[in-house]
Amino acid sequence: MAHTIHQKDKLIARVRRIRGQLDGVERALTAEAACGEVLRQLASARGALSGLTAEVMQGHLDEHVVHAPNEAERARAAQEMMDVIRAYLK
Repeated sequence: MAHTIHQKDKLIARVRRIRGQLDGVERALTAEAACGEVLRQLASARGALSGLTAEVMQGHLDEHVVHAPNEAERARAAQEMMDVIRAYLK
């Protein structure tokens, strides 16, 4: 996935922010924070992960489907994306 290589630093920074958010959830649970606070932190982490997923999916579609070098590669990449979407929606 060349698009992830080109955006590696940006994507890794997002992963680190998500990790920090999940650490915050753990701290809140350890500290027995109110459930509303835990739920807000979980929603924030989920949103961040969904945003990261959408960005990588968009890069995959753009590079491997829209700008595929040939029809066979386009079909393979499209099928790969469909498999990922099915797994994501489970």
